[in-house]
Amino acid sequence: MTRNFRIFRIWGININIDWTWFLIAALITWNLGALFSQVHPNWGFSLTWGIALAAAVLFFLSVLLHELAHSVVAKSQGIPVRNIILFLFGGVSNIQEEPKSPGNEFFMAIVGPATSFVIGFLLLFIARLSAASLSFSLNSIPSALTNLSPIDTLLIWVGSTNIILGIFNMLPGFPLDGGRVLRSILWAIMDNLQQATLWASRAGQAIAWLMIVSGIAMVFGIQLPFFGAGFINGIWLAVIGWFLNTASVQSYQQLVIQQKLEGVPVTRLMRADLPSCSPDYSIDQLVSGYILRRDDTAFPVKVNGDLVGVVTLDDIRKVPQKEWATTRIGEVMTPSSRVPHINSNQDAAQALSKLVSQDIPGLFVVENDKIAGMIRRQDIIRWLQLSDRSGPSLN
Repeated sequence: MTRNFRIFRIWGININIDWTWFLIAALITWNLGALFSQVHPNWGFSLTWGIALAAAVLFFLSVLLHELAHSVVAKSQGIPVRNIILFLFGGVSNIQEEPKSPGNEFFMAIVGPATSFVIGFLLLFIARLSAASLSFSLNSIPSALTNLSPIDTLLIWVGSTNIILGIFNMLPGFPLDGGRVLRSILWAIMDNLQQATLWASRAGQAIAWLMIVSGIAMVFGIQLPFFGAGFINGIWLAVIGWFLNTASVQSYQQLVIQQKLEGVPVTRLMRADLPSCSPDYSIDQLVSGYILRRDDTAFPVKVNGDLVGVVTLDDIRKVPQKEWATTRIGEVMTPSSRVPHINSNQDAAQALSKLVSQDIPGLFVVENDKIAGMIRRQDIIRWLQLSDRSGPSLN
């Protein structure tokens, strides 16, 4: 089941929301409502919760602008961007390829925090003009909000949060933006992307474990500078640390896999002996004659040797079993114009990227406008298991 859905598209980039976003949006709104009720007891219910909701919406709009900055720079460098997903921990840009140079990496990484800082300081500057006597620090935001107008309160909270977001993202641990900046510097010095990623990922793990340990300490009542103490704040900090640690390890492993697959032609890993069927076959014929005898999950559908579509196990599962004898393959197949495919002159790294981005089990390999075979996830995994496994590891 798809965990996220598209809400709109901008500059050729799909903007998606994961279901976990609703949890964090509700939590932020609730906490802000409680905060504003304390510092503005005279506001009333509607105004208090209206400003809380507006602040949460503007915060996620700021996160979206942060991620859009990354994505727009990536696209300007010729790097495809699948989408931006807003989720539990903020947002992420699904950039499909690694940067082509340390300079590209540096610019693509730094533009996100720079966007957050610009938004933050701009909003605080506007609030300062509106409330000339305002004086506050990031550690005393609640007291600074007292006696301010709703708009000034909104501007100060969103502005301060953007600055905190920018500072957090500049922590030098991969795959945070600061970690990517660190990787770009190491890459330029070492002239080795894999080694640079290894050390930047180790820095990410170190920061992650520091956050986990600090969060646990907060749970047990230890007061930390800026973070304070408390069960909820401690658990949240530890969870963010756990997420960062997992992302650090996975990001390095993905790069290693990507580099192992680069230059390996898809024709080397594909299955060339694909059985085809006619659109006039019943589902029963396909199941008994093909599916039960092989481990294939997709079958070309041909007429006089020409591809007209593809039928998959998912297509069959949509039809009740009692209708298999009377339902023809042509009724449930995917037309050839919509069949996911890759050209025979592309490599396995490109195939894996397509398989992951489209969330499909296999791709047809096309050569001279004809299907030459199919490359599946398990074929790539098997090749990786058999290939040289030597090299640096985070484990």
